[in-house]
Amino acid sequence: MGKRWQLQDAKNQLSRVVAEARRHGPQTITVHGAPAAVVVSVEKFRELSQPPETLTEFFRHSPLAGTRLKVRRVKDTGRPRVRL
Repeated sequence: MGKRWQLQDAKNQLSRVVAEARRHGPQTITVHGAPAAVVVSVEKFRELSQPPETLTEFFRHSPLAGTRLKVRRVKDTGRPRVRL
């Protein structure tokens, strides 16, 4: 996953971190040696934040598509009213 940057270096070279993310992919920022954040290009962010398909498409491709499921609903009236 791209280069690893210590937080202080990333702060001092933010323009370079962003340029590297755009050119070479995600850049990891570390705090005390442990990964803390990732800088990605806006294109990659959009790609990652979009669902692979709409909810309608998901149900259309479901193994249960076209089956006739019988769903029963319980006509529950809720909790009894408590009078104070």
